[in-house]
Amino acid sequence: MENVQTYGRFSSCRGVAFEIKPHADLFAIPAPPTNLQRNSSSRRSRLPWGNFSVVFPSAHIIERSISRTSSHFCDLEDEDDEDVDTLVDIEEGHEEEKVVQELLPLPPTFSKRENQPPKSEAAAKKQAPNTRLSVILLDQGLFTVYKQLFVVCLLLNITGLVLAATGKFPYARSRAALFSVANIFALILCRSEAFLRIVFWLAVNVLGWSFVPLRIKTITTSLLQSVGGIHSSCGVSSIAWLIYALVLTLKDRENTSPKIICVSFAILTLLCMSVLAAFPLVRHLHHNVFERTHRFAGWTSLVLLWLFVILTISYDPGTKSYRDDLGSRLMKSQEFWFTVAITCLTIVPWITVRRVPVWVSSPSSHASIIKFDGGVKAGLLGRISPSPFSEWHAFGIISDNKKEHMMLAGAVGDYTKSLVSNPPTHLWVRQVHFVGLPYLTNMYSRVLLVATGSGICVFLSFLIQPCKADVCVLWVTKNVEQNFGKEIKEWVSGHPKEKVIVHDTAVLGRPNISQLSVDTARIWGAEVVLVTSNPEGSRDIVDTCKANGIAAFGPIWDS
Repeated sequence: MENVQTYGRFSSCRGVAFEIKPHADLFAIPAPPTNLQRNSSSRRSRLPWGNFSVVFPSAHIIERSISRTSSHFCDLEDEDDEDVDTLVDIEEGHEEEKVVQELLPLPPTFSKRENQPPKSEAAAKKQAPNTRLSVILLDQGLFTVYKQLFVVCLLLNITGLVLAATGKFPYARSRAALFSVANIFALILCRSEAFLRIVFWLAVNVLGWSFVPLRIKTITTSLLQSVGGIHSSCGVSSIAWLIYALVLTLKDRENTSPKIICVSFAILTLLCMSVLAAFPLVRHLHHNVFERTHRFAGWTSLVLLWLFVILTISYDPGTKSYRDDLGSRLMKSQEFWFTVAITCLTIVPWITVRRVPVWVSSPSSHASIIKFDGGVKAGLLGRISPSPFSEWHAFGIISDNKKEHMMLAGAVGDYTKSLVSNPPTHLWVRQVHFVGLPYLTNMYSRVLLVATGSGICVFLSFLIQPCKADVCVLWVTKNVEQNFGKEIKEWVSGHPKEKVIVHDTAVLGRPNISQLSVDTARIWGAEVVLVTSNPEGSRDIVDTCKANGIAAFGPIWDS
């Protein structure tokens, strides 16, 4: 088969077009010409690649060329890079076309943005953060499960408050502070990694049978993915109950210690700070502020909560003094036991924190691979930190569950870029790994896993270790070996092409990932599609799959 001597411009995932030169690499499949549009100077065609091509171009055949801006949502490259629209000059080559058509049984699928005029570089940079923020704040819908759980939980608390205020719920009126503490317990429980690990394990082992209806499995997945709605709602509700308790206390201030009132106001202030810092706009634009405010305000609130419980239980309104039999009274107090539970849930993740040696390698400037000792089960995620009291970063874990595990970190932020430029020798980790949406893969029989860029990380474990589900992986990325290294390329390429589908944008151009996912799910017979991409990409894929009657889930902004 003759090599084509001249190739045109191919699009990258974010920012760079490439020229493909002839090469003997078996992974470099030449591009076929179809539907040529002729003009006076040259023949041009849109990339008509099919969907099931597994392509791994060699790093030696790629050279950088001029690019134009676009808006593909693959998440590998730096945010400052621009995308390119795909327009290719190709010479006819019937033999090459026949070979590739045999490898590509699905019809062509392209991004809807492909026919749009290119934007200026300044406009693309200006629009990127706004688009991401709009997806987080608005585009996830008004009636998501997350928001439904938030509203239901809030309405229950408001109903209790109204009944207490009108005298129809005397227990709540006399124990308003208890309801505030109970809400704090519930919100921490919904974020406890140890507790959620147990819940997810139960879901997989109880519902992960073929006779369990698919509808029950998808409802369970939606609920587990959206427990953050309960967390947020309980945070707001705890403030409402505490305000109500303070109002009642101030009305009867003669029978209350000033110290109790001061401590209550301090707790209320810290809770309000935490809620405001968690507001989506603040959390997105100032994530470090949110994380540190949540952590340190939460710890301070816990200390003050202990002080509040001790003061309220030991204070005697009749004598205006504090009783001596504190121990026996604490044991009979509901507030005390809630506070004990809150303290345990808060401490558990921190007693597993360790500083461990790591081995960091960077196949390219776009990603780093962090290796740790010890095997990890498929579907789990881990947290790492350069300084445990400042910031934590979560990544998917790749492991064969034997001797070691690793994380793949795309260089898209300050910290992940520093892993490439200044690789550490030790990192802080939490030894109890946590669960997320990928862990629920084992609850289904046949699953399509869709990833873009470095999002492939958490899905690779399902390929390299035994898995209950029969999985198919669809990965849209650019230059696997060049950007992610030879090891990851070998893991991915060692599987049948119908089970691992890699769409390399450097060779095949930018696809319509949403339609590609739908087509692949139908051919694979997937019960559900699980996605790891950025907010816009996840939303588009999930919405398109659902519109075509396929259950699909992707990360939400508070997952």
